[in-house]
Order: sequence, then C-alpha cells, then structure tokens
Amino acid sequence: MSETMRLRVLCPTAMIVDRHVTRVVAESPIGSFGILPRHIDGAAALAAGLMIFSQADADHESYLAVDGGILVKCADEVTVSTPDAVSGQSLESMEAVIAERFAARDEQARLTRSALARLEAGTLRRFQDLEQWPS
Repeated sequence: MSETMRLRVLCPTAMIVDRHVTRVVAESPIGSFGILPRHIDGAAALAAGLMIFSQADADHESYLAVDGGILVKCADEVTVSTPDAVSGQSLESMEAVIAERFAARDEQARLTRSALARLEAGTLRRFQDLEQWPS
C-alpha cells in the first residue's frame, strides 16, 4: 500500500474535506507547490485558486477551489483553513458553482459599499449640522 496523508480542509462553518490522499497541489501567492507524504513539515499562505489532490482509494484527481487561507503540513497530516471552499470531481462541474458564488459575493460587496456610503454621508451631514448648531 502506498503512503498517504490525511487532508483536512476547514471552513468557519464546516469541514469540507477529510480524506486520505497521496498528493496535494496548491497555490501560494508566489506560485504553485506540491506536497507528498514524506515531504518536510511546513506552513504556507494560500492564494485564492485551485487545490488538486489525489485520493488514496481513487484513480482520479479531485479539485477544490479555495478563497485563500493557510496550509499546514505536520507529519502525515495536511490541514487547510480557508474562509470558503468548493469541492468537485471535475473542473467543468465546479465552474458554474464558482461563478454563482462569486456573483453572490460581488452583489453582497456592492450592497455593503452602498450601505457604508449612506452611513458616511449621514455622518458628514450630522457634523455639518453640529458646526451650525450654536448660531
């Protein structure tokens, strides 16, 4: 039997992946890197992008889109902590899900910016009213 590592991918609300794998490929801000079972322990910041992993009991690769995060390899465990992740068996199946999540996130960001602009405008109006108050 080939050597394996335990891959765990954690989001704030759920554990996305908990499997034994033979290989992990991830993206950092300075480029892609691969991890095999006997590689040295370490930690790396992850860039938003794809992780690829080969499961010990399957002959195909699985994919995971992560929104940045931290990867830690210690002994035979690889743990990833990320704000958001989407898993899939093929790149094609993930494309629609990722596009939908990004669209929802973009809409939420737009609504947040709009609310912040209204708060700022209201605060400035109140300061202007305070400057004119004694007169």
